[in-house]
Amino acid sequence: MEGSPRPAATPAEAIGAMDHLIATSMVGQQEFARNLGLSATDLICFAYVLEAGDTPVTAGDLAARAHVTTGAVTGILNRLERGGFVTRQPDPADRRRVRVVAVPAAADRVRAVYEPYYVRLAQLFAEYTPDEVAVLADWFTRAGRLAADYLAESCDD
Repeated sequence: MEGSPRPAATPAEAIGAMDHLIATSMVGQQEFARNLGLSATDLICFAYVLEAGDTPVTAGDLAARAHVTTGAVTGILNRLERGGFVTRQPDPADRRRVRVVAVPAAADRVRAVYEPYYVRLAQLFAEYTPDEVAVLADWFTRAGRLAADYLAESCDD
């Protein structure tokens, strides 16, 4: 596939476009969460559980990743469990710790909400050459690390 000509852009224009995408995505996350009967933070925590796949996560892991207290994550997990999104299991290595796993039917419900969006994103990526997609994937990965590092530096006590 041959890439289409792309309009020139300055770094400031690219950052502006990124800011617009992030803001629109945040609104979308809030709407997706509302449609699933969750808060945006609850949905973010469930996404972290899904991202872990077959590896259960601890409540402490979720608190750290979502930047909430362990007390707040307890409330989040209570809501997710009541809503049928997760189950909690005692950690066999440390009975004081809880491991969290996604309920498969809930994972399917969330995927059904996101799937039409991901199909559209795949169609958009299909308009780029493999080399361009590689650059985008590299940029997203590196920008994600940069954002996580900046968040840790700026917001952790």
